[in-house]
Amino acid sequence: MSNNLTVDQTLPSERRIVAALWPTLLASAAGLLPFTIFSTFLVSIAESVGEGNAAVGALRGLGGIGAVLAGVALAPLLSRFAPGRVASVALVLLALATVVGSFAWLPALAAFCLITGVSNALLYPALSTAAADRFGSGPAASRAATLVMTSQTLASTLGAPLLVIPTSWWGWRGDLIAVAVLALALVPLLLRFDRNTQHAAPDTARIGYLAAFRTLAKVPGARALLLVAFGRAGALMGHLAFLAPLYSERFGLQPSQFAFVWGLSGGAFFLGHLAAGRLLNLEEADARARRVMVLCLISALGALVGVYLAPNLPLALLATALLSASHAVVAAAVVTLLVRRCSTVRGTALSLNSAGMSLGLFLGAAVAGAGMGVAGYPGAATALGALTLLALLAALSLRPEPTE
Repeated sequence: MSNNLTVDQTLPSERRIVAALWPTLLASAAGLLPFTIFSTFLVSIAESVGEGNAAVGALRGLGGIGAVLAGVALAPLLSRFAPGRVASVALVLLALATVVGSFAWLPALAAFCLITGVSNALLYPALSTAAADRFGSGPAASRAATLVMTSQTLASTLGAPLLVIPTSWWGWRGDLIAVAVLALALVPLLLRFDRNTQHAAPDTARIGYLAAFRTLAKVPGARALLLVAFGRAGALMGHLAFLAPLYSERFGLQPSQFAFVWGLSGGAFFLGHLAAGRLLNLEEADARARRVMVLCLISALGALVGVYLAPNLPLALLATALLSASHAVVAAAVVTLLVRRCSTVRGTALSLNSAGMSLGLFLGAAVAGAGMGVAGYPGAATALGALTLLALLAALSLRPEPTE
């Protein structure tokens, strides 16, 4: 397809893409709800179990372990089976997890976190693959894949406030059961979506387990893109893990006031991802995506310094918003390039991308905590800056595809 084609010829309208993808977008939002409930109502859940907040909250780490292990182990399978079916299995697992989690028992909550992590490791790569496959291999395919993450981001921003309302009637257990019902209701919709999709690479079912990894390793820039995803996620999530105490100690913000900061960060990420997913797919050539990725990693590095060194609250808020928006653009660029370059092993690539981000989430918090323990907030900023620099160096190593 020529890059000189008009926007209308290369990329359908946003309304048309959303209309075609709505089951996957709804499933993407639903997948984030269990952990949103767990975090939002942690105090109530801990009281019901009879354990401390720290003990119950630490179980969330099991979800990350499950996501990383399942994401790596099952990555090749996502290129062998229809993504809608994989997503349907993930939703069934999600429903099982939420039902188990509704029991006020510590082992049940541990199982809830672990199964939810495994479910998400299958769900999001499968949904992104299904969305991309609906539009083949052009710019619309990568745009469709980025919209899945955009809907996930919107759910993370709006989920907690919306979940509080029904909880006044049926409690946190009722929220979990409602998510189970929603997940099961989405299964037939995704199976129907899958039947109506002509998959981008029907021959990939014959690719063996290890062959899928070998095929991905031969894709130009694939390993660099996965390293960008890991470093970027680690830097952002490590930053978010200590954002509340940072604003409390430096600017005296109370929890109710910090809610605005959290909303600002989440809103900036959502808007950045939404806009980037569109702008990066106005043409097929990936030069723009590579260039924007590098520029936004540089701006993320500068914004990170700004958050920790800003002399006043307005500048700190501006740096916080810029940091989140920059990371959002990089995340959209990574998915865009993986979808374009890895059409034969698209599911495998997106699964490893998801696993890398999950690993970055937990290592980022650990690295930031270690840095803060050694040298306070400047130490945390240095550690997170190193992760951002790692992602930047990986992005700089990307080269154009041979066909460009």
